[in-house]
Formats: sequence, C-alpha cells, structure tokens
Amino acid sequence: MAGALSCRPPAPDEDVKPFTPEKTKEIVMSLQQPAVFCNMAGNWPALHWNVEYLSAVLEGKTIQFRLGLKTVDLVPQFETSCSYVEATLEEFLAWSCGQPSCLSGPFSRYDYSKYWAYADYKYIARIFEDKPEIFQDVRWSDFGFPGRSGKESTLWIGSEGANTPCHLDSYGCNLVLQVQGRKRWHLFPPGDTSFLYPTRIPYEESSIFCKVNIANPDLKRFPEFRNSTAHVVTLSPGQVLLVPRHWWHYVESIDPVTVSINSWIELDADHEARVEEAITRMLVCAIKSAENPSDGDLWLNPTEVEATSHEINLQYLNKAVSAYLKCQETSVSGQARSSSTGAKQRANTSCKRKRREAGCEPESCALLTQECDFPAPKAEELQKIPFGPHLIQVLPQSHKTSVVGAVAVESDGGDLLHENDGEHFGKLQCKRKRLLMSNDCETAAHQMDSDCSPCTSQTALSTNDLLDCLVNPRVISLVAQLLLERMRV
Repeated sequence: MAGALSCRPPAPDEDVKPFTPEKTKEIVMSLQQPAVFCNMAGNWPALHWNVEYLSAVLEGKTIQFRLGLKTVDLVPQFETSCSYVEATLEEFLAWSCGQPSCLSGPFSRYDYSKYWAYADYKYIARIFEDKPEIFQDVRWSDFGFPGRSGKESTLWIGSEGANTPCHLDSYGCNLVLQVQGRKRWHLFPPGDTSFLYPTRIPYEESSIFCKVNIANPDLKRFPEFRNSTAHVVTLSPGQVLLVPRHWWHYVESIDPVTVSINSWIELDADHEARVEEAITRMLVCAIKSAENPSDGDLWLNPTEVEATSHEINLQYLNKAVSAYLKCQETSVSGQARSSSTGAKQRANTSCKRKRREAGCEPESCALLTQECDFPAPKAEELQKIPFGPHLIQVLPQSHKTSVVGAVAVESDGGDLLHENDGEHFGKLQCKRKRLLMSNDCETAAHQMDSDCSPCTSQTALSTNDLLDCLVNPRVISLVAQLLLERMRV
C-alpha cells in the first residue's frame, strides 16, 4: 500500500476509541507486520504540535539539525556525511518557507533547493526538560502502556526530502504518531536482511544500516536487492504506524514541513539482542581502533560519543549476559513482573540511542539490570487481528512499481507479490529460506564490496569488508547463542 491511507474520521462528538487499551497492546505485542492505527490519537493534545507551536514553546532554544543533499546518489547519505547546525525552529521555518536569508540564521549558508534539514532523535524529556507538563500531551496509555508519555518519546522535525537511511532497530518495536505533514515509509521484513546488505559501519549501538540506497539502488553492486519486498505507506497526521521488531525502514519527508513523535516499546527479545549488540561493539571497536586512522574514514556515527575501551566493552558484555540469564531464570520460575509498572519499565525508550544520553554508559545503563517482563502474548492465544478501517495493513508493493518511485527495479518473481493472504506470505518465506540457505561464500562475496571498486583486485579487501562478515547479524546471532550456552554450563 504505497499511497496515503484513507481512514474513516470519527464523528465530532465521538470520544470512544476503536480499540480498548488492552486490545491495542495485544495487537502491538503480537502483530508481526506493519500496520497503521486510525482514530486512536484524535484527542491527543500532541496533535497540535506543529512547528509554529513548538517554536513558541521552545522560546528561542536552539536544537541541532542534520543537513543533507537532495540529489540522489548510489550510496546512502549516512549521518557521517551530513552537515550539522544549531538553530531555532523560527530560523528553520524561515528557511523552509523561503523567507529572507537574514531570518534563517545558520541555514542561510545552505540553498533550500539543494538541501534538506532534519532535527531527528530529539528526546522530548531533554528539549522540554523545563516544561515537564507538556509530556502529558502524548498519551501512549491509549495503546495499553500506562504511564508512558512524551517523557519516553522522541521528536522528529524535517523539511521536504529529509530522510533516515534504511536501517533496522536492534531493540523493541516502534509506534510512530504523525503530527504535521506526511512521511513515506519503506519497510522490509526481517527475512530480507541478506538482500539489504547489512553493515555496522558507520557504527551505532542498536542500529544496523543497509548499504543499499533505497531511493536509488545500485543493482550491479547489490544484485540480491532484487529479491527484497518493500512495504510502502504514506503516513498522514493523526495516524500511528506500528513498526514490528527488526523490520527495516527508510523514511522520507514528502511535505515542506513534517513533525512526528515515536516511542520504542521494549520486548523480552531485547535481552538477547543486548548480548548481540555487546559482542558487536567489542569487535567493531577493537578492529577499527587498531586500524591506522585514515582521512575520511568516519566509522563512528555522530550519535556515538567515542570508541569505548576493550575493558568497558567487556564489562558491558558481562552485564548483558547476566541480565539475559537472570531473565531466563525469572521466566522459568514464573516470577516475571509486569512490563507496564514502575519507572524502570519506562526507562527503556530513553536508551534507544543510549550513547546520546548523558550518564547512560555501558557500565551503568539501567537496562542491563532490569527484571524480565511478561512474555509477549502468543499468536494462537489471541483473537483474529481486527483489520479494517481503524487498523490497516501495510501490504507488499510490486517491484514493477519501483521501491521508492525514483528507480524502477527489475522483478524476478513478480507473481509472488500479487496475493496478500497467508498462503502468499508462506510461499514468500519459503523462497527466502531457500535463498538464505544458498552458498554462504556466494552471499559473503556479494557483501564484501565496501571501499572496493569493480576494477579492484579480489584480494584487496578492506577492514570494513571483514567487519561486514564478522558482525553480520546471522554470525553475531550464532556467536551469542554459543556464548550463552557456554555460560549455562
């Protein structure tokens, strides 16, 4: 479903939500495909958070914007290749609305026709720390998460063309409320991971990036991308998108100004994911830190403060393993505590990009010592998912219509995308399994291409090529399993 979704608006005097908080949480915790909730946030004060309103609330406070080029290249615009400015929302509005350059402050150095700007990953608890009453404008309690508000949410403000490189989040699932303007989401299922050429360079904890530029895929360099299946949706104000665990996503603003709010919902599977992330951090930091520094090799994402030492990384790994084993013991003994109570549970979202948060170092992050939550409801224990006008599936898009619209991608199995029922998804997953079980050497060869041109000798491998194999999600998952088995003995 690539176009804007049509939702039946509630009647003017209709205050009743289409789903109870309990039912909504059941859907969020069990649904394994993206979907859009309609008419669930119509009475949220946060829907008034347009840029003009936020500018007045911030009263001239500056925030950081990331600027990128609107030109579409064959490689993704990672955060390491962007420019950054500190500016007010007033200056951002003046720039994006074409007002005189004297009113746009630091934006005046950037031609609006050539650049986009994005204030992304802005923790509401931080930028509105002196106005805590505003946190209650965001009401995730309607989705079955009592006590969760703007304090556990993140704000995103962008101009037309602003985008987030395709990536998956290692932790949790994601709820996204669109407030102003529209954003187009391009989502890919976890089973497509090998087709998206995962990389940990630039390195950032909790984010696995895709080496393919979704807006302009280089099929000569990344031929397996042809086998990927895009689910595309345009999110409009008032709608809430559910991004399930480990779904890849590329997000772009398609209106002059966009505002959205999201919150990452913690899951039991995050305990093992933290072990995997700790292993990845150890390997990436050890190998890249030992490499002779070279100009332009920006391997650490700006969201990471520094390359942590081996000692700190080892301590982090041990705490992650201990937390996982503690969770397992608690689950077996039947003494797991509810994930919906206490401040500890609500602290999870603030550490999504935890290196951004002061005082949340690997050795002290509270996430690693939390009690295990109740397991997510099993699909067979739930009623049928109530898809309809208030909950709309984000369905696969045919490759023949192109992944983004900028470049047509050849389809080698278009017939698989014409059905949307359970049988179709079963066939698709079987095909993916066959592709994933193909010769591992061939798959690795496709992925060992960073920093290497087509004319480079096959023996001229870079450090990043090696890391793409060593910290490939499948490899790290296996290493984590072996490590945890060793600790159980």
